Amino acid sequence: MTQTTEAAAPVQAPSGRRHRVHRAWFVAAVTFVTIIGAAAFRSLPGLLIDPLHQDFGWSRGTIGAAVSINLALYGLTAPFAAALMDRFGIRKVVAVALTVIALGSGLTVWMTAAWQLLLCWGLLVGLGSGSMALAFAATVTNRWFTERRGLVSGILTAASASGQLIFLPLLSWMVESYDWRPAAVTVALAALAVVPFVWLLLRDHPADVGLKPYGAREFVPKPAPVTGAARRTLKVLGSAVRTGPFWLLAGTFAICGASTNGLIQTHFVPAAHDHGMPVTAAASLLAVIGVFDVVGTIASGWFTDRFEPRRLLAVYYALRGISLLFLPMLLGPSVHPPMIFFIIFYGLDWVATVPPTLALCREHYGEDSAIVFGWVLASHQVGAALIAFLGGVARDVFGTYDMVWYASGTLCAAAALMALVIRRTSAPLPALS
Repeated sequence: MTQTTEAAAPVQAPSGRRHRVHRAWFVAAVTFVTIIGAAAFRSLPGLLIDPLHQDFGWSRGTIGAAVSINLALYGLTAPFAAALMDRFGIRKVVAVALTVIALGSGLTVWMTAAWQLLLCWGLLVGLGSGSMALAFAATVTNRWFTERRGLVSGILTAASASGQLIFLPLLSWMVESYDWRPAAVTVALAALAVVPFVWLLLRDHPADVGLKPYGAREFVPKPAPVTGAARRTLKVLGSAVRTGPFWLLAGTFAICGASTNGLIQTHFVPAAHDHGMPVTAAASLLAVIGVFDVVGTIASGWFTDRFEPRRLLAVYYALRGISLLFLPMLLGPSVHPPMIFFIIFYGLDWVATVPPTLALCREHYGEDSAIVFGWVLASHQVGAALIAFLGGVARDVFGTYDMVWYASGTLCAAAALMALVIRRTSAPLPALS
Protein backbone atom coordinates (compact mmCIF):
# COMPACT_ATOMS: atom_id res chain seq x y z
CA MET A 1 0.00 0.00 0.00
CA THR A 2 1.58 3.26 -1.18
CA GLN A 3 0.96 6.60 0.43
CA THR A 4 2.07 9.98 -0.82
CA THR A 5 3.99 12.37 1.37
CA GLU A 6 1.08 14.82 1.18
CA ALA A 7 -1.00 14.12 4.28
CA ALA A 8 -3.81 16.22 5.59
CA ALA A 9 -4.66 14.08 8.62
CA PRO A 10 -3.60 10.80 10.21
CA VAL A 11 -5.26 7.63 9.00
CA GLN A 12 -6.64 7.08 12.49
CA ALA A 13 -7.22 9.84 14.99
CA PRO A 14 -5.99 9.26 18.53
CA SER A 15 -8.84 7.69 20.42
CA GLY A 16 -11.16 10.24 21.93
CA ARG A 17 -8.54 12.99 22.19
CA ARG A 18 -8.44 14.84 18.87
CA HIS A 19 -10.94 15.21 16.06
CA ARG A 20 -10.04 16.86 12.82
CA VAL A 21 -12.32 17.71 9.92
CA HIS A 22 -12.00 14.87 7.45
CA ARG A 23 -10.29 15.78 4.17
CA ALA A 24 -13.37 14.49 2.34
CA TRP A 25 -15.27 17.61 3.36
CA PHE A 26 -12.56 19.84 1.87
CA VAL A 27 -12.70 17.85 -1.37
CA ALA A 28 -16.47 18.25 -1.38
CA ALA A 29 -16.03 22.01 -0.86
CA VAL A 30 -13.63 22.30 -3.82
CA THR A 31 -16.04 20.25 -5.93
CA PHE A 32 -18.85 22.59 -4.89
CA VAL A 33 -16.89 25.68 -5.95
CA THR A 34 -15.85 23.99 -9.21
CA ILE A 35 -19.43 23.18 -10.17
CA ILE A 36 -20.44 26.75 -9.32
CA GLY A 37 -17.86 28.07 -11.78
CA ALA A 38 -18.98 25.65 -14.47
CA ALA A 39 -22.63 26.55 -13.80
CA ALA A 40 -22.06 30.09 -15.03
CA PHE A 41 -22.54 28.99 -18.64
CA ARG A 42 -25.87 27.37 -17.77
CA SER A 43 -27.22 30.74 -16.67
CA LEU A 44 -26.75 32.28 -20.10
CA PRO A 45 -28.79 30.43 -22.82
CA GLY A 46 -32.21 31.71 -21.72
CA LEU A 47 -30.86 35.28 -21.73
CA LEU A 48 -29.47 34.99 -25.28
CA ILE A 49 -32.57 33.89 -27.19
CA ASP A 50 -34.02 37.37 -27.73
CA PRO A 51 -30.67 39.23 -28.20
CA LEU A 52 -29.40 36.73 -30.80
CA HIS A 53 -32.78 36.81 -32.55
CA GLN A 54 -32.56 40.60 -32.75
CA ASP A 55 -28.86 40.82 -33.68
CA PHE A 56 -28.69 38.12 -36.35
CA GLY A 57 -32.32 37.45 -37.27
CA TRP A 58 -31.99 33.78 -36.33
CA SER A 59 -35.25 32.06 -35.46
CA ARG A 60 -35.89 30.92 -31.91
CA GLY A 61 -35.94 27.38 -33.27
CA THR A 62 -32.38 27.80 -34.62
CA ILE A 63 -31.12 29.24 -31.34
CA GLY A 64 -33.00 26.51 -29.48
CA ALA A 65 -31.22 23.93 -31.65
CA ALA A 66 -27.82 25.17 -30.38
CA VAL A 67 -29.05 24.95 -26.81
CA SER A 68 -30.45 21.51 -27.64
CA ILE A 69 -27.07 20.24 -28.89
CA ASN A 70 -25.44 21.68 -25.78
CA LEU A 71 -27.89 19.94 -23.46
CA ALA A 72 -27.71 16.63 -25.32
CA LEU A 73 -23.90 16.56 -25.27
CA TYR A 74 -23.95 17.59 -21.62
CA GLY A 75 -25.73 14.33 -20.93
CA LEU A 76 -24.11 12.03 -23.49
CA THR A 77 -20.59 13.02 -22.45
CA ALA A 78 -21.23 12.40 -18.75
CA PRO A 79 -20.91 8.57 -18.65
CA PHE A 80 -17.69 8.65 -20.68
CA ALA A 81 -16.34 11.39 -18.39
CA ALA A 82 -17.00 9.20 -15.35
CA ALA A 83 -14.97 6.41 -16.96
CA LEU A 84 -12.22 8.86 -17.98
CA MET A 85 -11.99 9.97 -14.35
CA ASP A 86 -11.32 6.34 -13.42
CA ARG A 87 -8.59 6.23 -16.08
CA PHE A 88 -6.84 9.61 -15.82
CA GLY A 89 -8.06 11.01 -12.49
CA ILE A 90 -10.64 13.59 -11.52
CA ARG A 91 -8.29 16.59 -11.56
CA LYS A 92 -7.09 16.20 -15.14
CA VAL A 93 -10.52 15.57 -16.62
CA VAL A 94 -12.17 18.47 -14.80
CA ALA A 95 -9.37 20.94 -15.56
CA VAL A 96 -9.54 20.14 -19.29
CA ALA A 97 -13.34 20.36 -19.23
CA LEU A 98 -13.30 23.84 -17.68
CA THR A 99 -10.81 25.01 -20.30
CA VAL A 100 -13.01 23.73 -23.12
CA ILE A 101 -16.04 25.53 -21.63
CA ALA A 102 -14.05 28.77 -21.51
CA LEU A 103 -12.88 28.32 -25.11
CA GLY A 104 -16.37 27.64 -26.46
CA SER A 105 -17.98 30.53 -24.61
CA GLY A 106 -15.21 32.99 -25.46
CA LEU A 107 -15.27 32.21 -29.19
CA THR A 108 -18.95 33.11 -29.48
CA VAL A 109 -18.12 36.84 -29.38
CA TRP A 110 -16.70 36.55 -32.93
CA MET A 111 -19.45 34.45 -34.49
CA THR A 112 -21.35 35.74 -37.52
CA ALA A 113 -23.27 32.65 -38.67
CA ALA A 114 -25.66 30.20 -37.04
CA TRP A 115 -23.33 27.23 -37.60
CA GLN A 116 -20.74 28.95 -35.41
CA LEU A 117 -23.28 29.13 -32.58
CA LEU A 118 -23.91 25.40 -33.02
CA LEU A 119 -20.15 24.74 -32.95
CA CYS A 120 -19.15 26.97 -30.03
CA TRP A 121 -22.15 26.90 -27.73
CA GLY A 122 -23.50 23.56 -28.88
CA LEU A 123 -20.42 21.36 -29.40
CA LEU A 124 -17.55 22.83 -27.35
CA VAL A 125 -19.49 24.03 -24.32
CA GLY A 126 -21.64 20.88 -24.47
CA LEU A 127 -18.62 18.57 -24.37
CA GLY A 128 -16.90 20.55 -21.63
CA SER A 129 -19.96 20.83 -19.46
CA GLY A 130 -20.75 17.15 -19.92
CA SER A 131 -17.48 16.32 -18.24
CA MET A 132 -18.53 18.63 -15.40
CA ALA A 133 -21.94 17.02 -15.09
CA LEU A 134 -23.44 15.37 -12.05
CA ALA A 135 -21.42 12.24 -12.79
CA PHE A 136 -18.49 14.28 -11.45
CA ALA A 137 -20.37 14.81 -8.20
CA ALA A 138 -21.31 11.12 -8.11
CA THR A 139 -17.66 10.06 -8.57
CA VAL A 140 -16.45 12.33 -5.77
CA THR A 141 -19.23 11.15 -3.46
CA ASN A 142 -18.61 7.46 -4.15
CA ARG A 143 -14.84 7.71 -3.63
CA TRP A 144 -14.64 10.00 -0.63
CA PHE A 145 -17.75 9.14 1.39
CA THR A 146 -19.18 5.96 2.85
CA GLU A 147 -21.57 7.77 5.17
CA ARG A 148 -23.65 10.90 4.44
CA ARG A 149 -23.70 10.15 0.73
CA GLY A 150 -27.26 11.41 0.31
CA LEU A 151 -26.45 14.69 2.05
CA VAL A 152 -23.24 15.22 0.05
CA SER A 153 -25.03 14.42 -3.22
CA GLY A 154 -27.62 17.04 -2.35
CA ILE A 155 -24.98 19.65 -1.50
CA LEU A 156 -23.01 19.08 -4.70
CA THR A 157 -26.16 19.07 -6.80
CA ALA A 158 -27.12 22.38 -5.20
CA ALA A 159 -23.82 23.86 -6.40
CA SER A 160 -25.24 24.21 -9.89
CA ALA A 161 -28.16 26.20 -8.52
CA SER A 162 -25.75 28.34 -6.51
CA GLY A 163 -23.88 29.18 -9.70
CA GLN A 164 -27.16 30.19 -11.29
CA LEU A 165 -27.94 32.33 -8.25
CA ILE A 166 -24.58 34.11 -8.47
CA PHE A 167 -24.40 34.68 -12.22
CA LEU A 168 -27.99 35.18 -13.45
CA PRO A 169 -28.54 38.70 -12.05
CA LEU A 170 -25.07 39.79 -13.19
CA LEU A 171 -25.41 38.32 -16.69
CA SER A 172 -28.94 39.66 -17.21
CA TRP A 173 -27.74 43.14 -16.19
CA MET A 174 -24.87 42.89 -18.68
CA VAL A 175 -27.18 41.78 -21.49
CA GLU A 176 -29.68 44.56 -20.77
CA SER A 177 -27.17 47.35 -20.12
CA TYR A 178 -24.47 46.52 -22.65
CA ASP A 179 -24.66 43.49 -24.90
CA TRP A 180 -24.66 39.70 -24.82
CA ARG A 181 -20.94 39.55 -25.67
CA PRO A 182 -19.60 40.79 -22.28
CA ALA A 183 -21.83 38.17 -20.66
CA ALA A 184 -20.26 35.42 -22.79
CA VAL A 185 -16.76 36.62 -21.87
CA THR A 186 -17.71 36.62 -18.18
CA VAL A 187 -18.74 32.98 -18.45
CA ALA A 188 -15.42 32.11 -20.08
CA LEU A 189 -13.43 33.88 -17.38
CA ALA A 190 -15.46 32.26 -14.60
CA ALA A 191 -14.68 28.79 -15.94
CA LEU A 192 -10.96 29.59 -16.28
CA ALA A 193 -10.80 31.05 -12.77
CA VAL A 194 -11.75 27.70 -11.23
CA VAL A 195 -8.99 25.69 -12.96
CA PRO A 196 -6.23 26.57 -10.41
CA PHE A 197 -8.47 25.53 -7.51
CA VAL A 198 -9.09 22.17 -9.15
CA TRP A 199 -5.43 21.52 -9.88
CA LEU A 200 -4.07 22.59 -6.51
CA LEU A 201 -6.76 21.44 -4.08
CA LEU A 202 -8.72 18.55 -5.57
CA ARG A 203 -7.50 14.98 -5.01
CA ASP A 204 -8.59 11.88 -6.87
CA HIS A 205 -8.89 9.40 -3.99
CA PRO A 206 -8.59 9.31 -0.17
CA ALA A 207 -5.62 6.96 -0.50
CA ASP A 208 -3.72 9.80 -2.21
CA VAL A 209 -3.47 11.49 1.18
CA GLY A 210 -3.34 8.35 3.34
CA LEU A 211 -6.97 8.49 4.48
CA LYS A 212 -9.98 6.24 4.70
CA PRO A 213 -13.17 7.45 3.01
CA TYR A 214 -15.38 9.39 5.38
CA GLY A 215 -17.29 6.91 7.52
CA ALA A 216 -15.31 3.87 6.35
CA ARG A 217 -14.02 1.42 8.94
CA GLU A 218 -11.11 0.19 6.85
CA PHE A 219 -8.52 1.82 4.63
CA VAL A 220 -9.42 1.57 0.93
CA PRO A 221 -6.43 1.31 -1.43
CA LYS A 222 -6.56 3.44 -4.53
CA PRO A 223 -7.63 1.27 -7.46
CA ALA A 224 -5.37 0.99 -10.47
CA PRO A 225 -6.28 3.19 -13.45
CA VAL A 226 -9.01 1.57 -15.51
CA THR A 227 -8.08 1.35 -19.19
CA GLY A 228 -10.55 1.20 -22.03
CA ALA A 229 -12.80 3.94 -20.69
CA ALA A 230 -15.11 4.00 -23.70
CA ARG A 231 -15.34 0.20 -23.82
CA ARG A 232 -16.14 0.01 -20.13
CA THR A 233 -18.76 2.75 -20.41
CA LEU A 234 -20.53 0.96 -23.24
CA LYS A 235 -20.23 -2.39 -21.45
CA VAL A 236 -21.90 -0.97 -18.35
CA LEU A 237 -24.65 0.47 -20.53
CA GLY A 238 -25.12 -2.87 -22.28
CA SER A 239 -25.71 -4.55 -18.93
CA ALA A 240 -27.89 -1.78 -17.51
CA VAL A 241 -30.30 -1.67 -20.46
CA ARG A 242 -31.22 -5.28 -19.74
CA THR A 243 -32.66 -4.26 -16.37
CA GLY A 244 -36.04 -2.66 -15.76
CA PRO A 245 -34.90 -0.10 -13.15
CA PHE A 246 -32.56 1.51 -15.67
CA TRP A 247 -35.37 2.32 -18.10
CA LEU A 248 -37.60 3.66 -15.34
CA LEU A 249 -34.81 5.81 -13.92
CA ALA A 250 -33.84 7.02 -17.39
CA GLY A 251 -37.45 7.78 -18.27
CA THR A 252 -38.18 9.73 -15.10
CA PHE A 253 -34.93 11.65 -15.39
CA ALA A 254 -35.64 12.51 -19.05
CA ILE A 255 -38.87 14.12 -17.87
CA CYS A 256 -36.93 15.84 -15.08
CA GLY A 257 -34.59 17.41 -17.64
CA ALA A 258 -37.45 18.37 -19.94
CA SER A 259 -39.27 20.20 -17.15
CA THR A 260 -36.21 22.02 -15.74
CA ASN A 261 -33.18 22.70 -17.97
CA GLY A 262 -35.07 22.33 -21.23
CA LEU A 263 -38.19 24.24 -20.26
CA ILE A 264 -37.83 26.66 -17.36
CA GLN A 265 -34.12 27.45 -17.62
CA THR A 266 -34.23 27.92 -21.40
CA HIS A 267 -37.67 29.40 -22.02
CA PHE A 268 -38.92 31.02 -18.81
CA VAL A 269 -37.21 34.38 -19.42
CA PRO A 270 -38.44 34.81 -23.03
CA ALA A 271 -41.90 33.51 -22.03
CA ALA A 272 -42.15 36.03 -19.20
CA HIS A 273 -40.88 38.73 -21.56
CA ASP A 274 -43.71 37.82 -23.97
CA HIS A 275 -46.12 38.83 -21.20
CA GLY A 276 -44.41 42.20 -20.71
CA MET A 277 -42.09 41.34 -17.84
CA PRO A 278 -38.61 42.96 -18.06
CA VAL A 279 -35.77 40.55 -18.76
CA THR A 280 -33.94 41.53 -15.59
CA ALA A 281 -37.04 40.81 -13.49
CA ALA A 282 -37.54 37.40 -15.13
CA ALA A 283 -33.86 36.55 -14.69
CA SER A 284 -34.07 37.56 -11.03
CA LEU A 285 -36.96 35.13 -10.58
CA LEU A 286 -34.77 32.35 -12.00
CA ALA A 287 -32.08 33.36 -9.52
CA VAL A 288 -34.63 33.02 -6.72
CA ILE A 289 -35.33 29.51 -8.00
CA GLY A 290 -31.60 28.96 -7.48
CA VAL A 291 -31.85 30.07 -3.85
CA PHE A 292 -34.61 27.64 -3.00
CA ASP A 293 -33.08 24.94 -5.18
CA VAL A 294 -30.10 24.90 -2.80
CA VAL A 295 -32.43 24.46 0.17
CA GLY A 296 -34.59 21.84 -1.55
CA THR A 297 -31.71 19.77 -2.88
CA ILE A 298 -29.81 19.63 0.39
CA ALA A 299 -33.04 18.76 2.19
CA SER A 300 -33.71 16.06 -0.40
CA GLY A 301 -30.27 14.57 0.29
CA TRP A 302 -31.11 14.50 4.00
CA PHE A 303 -34.49 12.88 3.25
CA THR A 304 -32.83 10.32 0.95
CA ASP A 305 -30.63 9.11 3.81
CA ARG A 306 -33.78 8.43 5.85
CA PHE A 307 -36.76 7.69 3.57
CA GLU A 308 -37.65 5.48 0.61
CA PRO A 309 -36.20 7.18 -2.52
CA ARG A 310 -38.94 5.86 -4.83
CA ARG A 311 -41.64 7.57 -2.84
CA LEU A 312 -39.62 10.75 -2.66
CA LEU A 313 -39.31 10.80 -6.46
CA ALA A 314 -43.05 10.25 -6.90
CA VAL A 315 -43.86 13.17 -4.60
CA TYR A 316 -41.33 15.48 -6.28
CA TYR A 317 -42.60 14.80 -9.81
CA ALA A 318 -46.26 15.05 -8.84
CA LEU A 319 -45.77 18.44 -7.18
CA ARG A 320 -43.71 19.72 -10.11
CA GLY A 321 -46.40 18.71 -12.60
CA ILE A 322 -49.13 20.47 -10.64
CA SER A 323 -47.12 23.68 -10.47
CA LEU A 324 -46.47 23.70 -14.25
CA LEU A 325 -50.18 23.39 -15.01
CA PHE A 326 -50.80 26.63 -13.11
CA LEU A 327 -47.90 28.61 -14.64
CA PRO A 328 -49.72 29.96 -17.77
CA MET A 329 -52.23 31.68 -15.48
CA LEU A 330 -49.47 33.31 -13.44
CA LEU A 331 -47.33 34.95 -16.14
CA GLY A 332 -47.81 38.70 -16.45
CA PRO A 333 -46.01 42.04 -16.80
CA SER A 334 -45.20 42.31 -13.10
CA VAL A 335 -44.09 40.07 -10.25
CA HIS A 336 -47.05 39.30 -7.99
CA PRO A 337 -47.46 37.04 -4.92
CA PRO A 338 -48.81 33.96 -6.79
CA MET A 339 -45.80 34.07 -9.13
CA ILE A 340 -43.45 34.34 -6.15
CA PHE A 341 -45.16 31.31 -4.61
CA PHE A 342 -44.63 29.36 -7.85
CA ILE A 343 -40.95 30.33 -7.95
CA ILE A 344 -40.39 29.21 -4.36
CA PHE A 345 -42.36 26.01 -4.86
CA TYR A 346 -40.60 25.15 -8.12
CA GLY A 347 -37.20 26.04 -6.73
CA LEU A 348 -37.56 23.62 -3.83
CA ASP A 349 -38.35 20.86 -6.35
CA TRP A 350 -35.88 21.84 -9.12
CA VAL A 351 -33.23 19.13 -8.76
CA ALA A 352 -34.46 17.52 -5.56
CA THR A 353 -34.81 14.43 -7.77
CA VAL A 354 -31.04 13.94 -8.01
CA PRO A 355 -30.18 12.50 -4.54
CA PRO A 356 -32.90 9.78 -4.63
CA THR A 357 -32.03 8.95 -8.25
CA LEU A 358 -28.36 8.59 -7.29
CA ALA A 359 -29.35 6.43 -4.32
CA LEU A 360 -31.36 4.10 -6.57
CA CYS A 361 -28.42 3.84 -9.00
CA ARG A 362 -26.14 2.85 -6.11
CA GLU A 363 -28.72 0.38 -4.84
CA HIS A 364 -29.06 -1.41 -8.17
CA TYR A 365 -25.63 -1.02 -9.80
CA GLY A 366 -23.02 -0.85 -7.02
CA GLU A 367 -19.52 0.07 -8.15
CA ASP A 368 -20.74 0.93 -11.63
CA SER A 369 -23.35 3.33 -10.28
CA ALA A 370 -21.47 6.50 -11.29
CA ILE A 371 -21.30 5.36 -14.92
CA VAL A 372 -24.92 4.16 -14.88
CA PHE A 373 -25.95 7.49 -13.40
CA GLY A 374 -24.02 9.14 -16.21
CA TRP A 375 -26.25 7.33 -18.71
CA VAL A 376 -29.34 8.21 -16.69
CA LEU A 377 -28.14 11.80 -16.76
CA ALA A 378 -27.76 11.48 -20.53
CA SER A 379 -31.48 10.75 -20.74
CA HIS A 380 -32.09 13.80 -18.54
CA GLN A 381 -30.27 15.98 -21.04
CA VAL A 382 -31.88 14.37 -24.08
CA GLY A 383 -35.25 15.25 -22.54
CA ALA A 384 -33.98 18.77 -21.87
CA ALA A 385 -32.64 19.07 -25.42
CA LEU A 386 -35.95 18.03 -26.97
CA ILE A 387 -37.94 20.58 -24.99
CA ALA A 388 -35.35 23.33 -25.55
CA PHE A 389 -35.78 22.81 -29.30
CA LEU A 390 -39.51 22.05 -29.39
CA GLY A 391 -40.27 24.90 -27.02
CA GLY A 392 -38.65 27.36 -29.43
CA VAL A 393 -40.49 25.81 -32.37
CA ALA A 394 -43.81 25.98 -30.50
CA ARG A 395 -43.23 29.66 -29.76
CA ASP A 396 -42.45 30.33 -33.44
CA VAL A 397 -45.54 28.44 -34.63
CA PHE A 398 -48.19 29.28 -32.01
CA GLY A 399 -46.85 32.56 -30.63
CA THR A 400 -47.15 31.23 -27.08
CA TYR A 401 -45.55 28.73 -24.72
CA ASP A 402 -48.82 27.59 -23.11
CA MET A 403 -48.94 24.22 -24.87
CA VAL A 404 -45.42 23.41 -23.68
CA TRP A 405 -46.27 24.15 -20.03
CA TYR A 406 -49.34 21.89 -20.12
CA ALA A 407 -47.51 19.04 -21.88
CA SER A 408 -44.64 19.16 -19.39
CA GLY A 409 -47.03 19.08 -16.44
CA THR A 410 -48.66 15.96 -17.85
CA LEU A 411 -45.28 14.30 -18.36
CA CYS A 412 -44.37 14.97 -14.72
CA ALA A 413 -47.50 13.09 -13.64
CA ALA A 414 -46.33 10.13 -15.72
CA ALA A 415 -42.88 10.31 -14.10
CA ALA A 416 -44.48 10.11 -10.64
CA LEU A 417 -46.19 6.86 -11.59
CA MET A 418 -42.98 5.45 -13.12
CA ALA A 419 -41.03 6.15 -9.93
CA LEU A 420 -43.48 4.15 -7.84
CA VAL A 421 -42.98 0.96 -9.89
CA ILE A 422 -39.16 0.83 -9.64
CA ARG A 423 -38.48 -2.45 -7.89
CA ARG A 424 -36.51 -2.78 -4.69
CA THR A 425 -33.36 -4.88 -4.42
CA SER A 426 -31.45 -6.20 -1.43
CA ALA A 427 -28.05 -6.19 -3.12
CA PRO A 428 -26.51 -4.22 -6.03
CA LEU A 429 -25.52 -5.87 -9.27
CA PRO A 430 -21.82 -6.84 -9.43
CA ALA A 431 -19.45 -4.44 -11.14
CA LEU A 432 -18.67 -5.16 -14.77
CA SER A 433 -15.17 -3.72 -14.84
